Order: sequence, then C-alpha cells, then structure tokens
Amino acid sequence: MARHEGDRILDVALAVAAETGWHDLRLHLVAERLGMSLAALRERFRDADAMADALFGRALAAMLAAPVDPALPPSGRTAAALLRWFEGFGPHRALAGQMIREKLWPSHPHHWVPMVFNLSRLIHWWREAAQLDSGGLRRQAEEVGLTLTLLGLLPVWLGDRTPGLARTRAAMARRLRWLDRVAGA
Repeated sequence: MARHEGDRILDVALAVAAETGWHDLRLHLVAERLGMSLAALRERFRDADAMADALFGRALAAMLAAPVDPALPPSGRTAAALLRWFEGFGPHRALAGQMIREKLWPSHPHHWVPMVFNLSRLIHWWREAAQLDSGGLRRQAEEVGLTLTLLGLLPVWLGDRTPGLARTRAAMARRLRWLDRVAGA
C-alpha cells in the first residue's frame, strides 16, 4: 500500500476517534468508512497503537521539516524544534493525550517498552533538530534534561488553551534555561 493510503487511513481513524475517543476507537468502523476490509486495513496498520505511532511520526516529521535558526541560543533552537513537534499534531492534541494515556494503561505492558525506545528516539531527533552537537557527559546531561523537560511539558501542552500556546511557550522557556548554562551559551 502506498504511503498516501496510510495517511488516508490515519485521517479517517482520527476522525472516528474524534467522535468516539481514542479508547473507544473501533477499527471495523474505520474500515467501513474507508470501504475496505479489516484484512486490508491490517495490511497497513497492525492495530490502533500503530495508528497512534503514525500520528506521532507526523509530528516528528513536522519537527524535522525545516532547520531552526542557528543564531538562536541552544534553548531557543530547542524550543523552536519542540514547538514544531507540538504543532505537528494539528487539531489532534487531545487525541495525542488520549493515545499516551492508552499506552500507559497497566493492562498494556506491551506498549511500555516500545514507548521508552520511542521517547529515546524522539529526544535524539530533537537534539538533531535543535543542532545540539555536544558529546560525552554534556550530551548525556542534555539527553536526560530534555527527557525530563519533555515529560514535564506534555501535561502543560495538553491542557494549554491559551492563544498561540502562550502557557506552553512560557513553561518551555523556563524549563529550558538550564540548556544555555550546560552549553556555555
């Protein structure tokens, strides 16, 4: 199946989930709206979790789509990159939160380990997008700090109803100050 078909399937799944909530998404309803069989749907997505991963992949692609301004300090480049990731969810922010909560359910331990690896990959790509080039112990400190920063910002972003994500931007600026000190900027 072509990539555009996967995008079409994901768009329909997101539309259905906007009506039902992510927890109550039923793939047979997605297939029905697409006029395809469940078997054909499964050829593209193994389950709803794979669809969630595809939405997070879209956000990552948005983060990486354009370079950040290299004249910005490390905290500014890092904030710009993360804002593009947040914006990459478009109107699906609430669903992204539902997806994360679904992955964290105690009855879904099969999602926990992949989440750790996906978070690690996201942090590595975030560092690349922000052009953070340090190595050694400084890199390790950045990775741990960025992980904690992202985990702390997710609830802020998910609940932010301010114009232009003003609350998220302010929290991000506060939480990323350490980066300039670590980078010596």
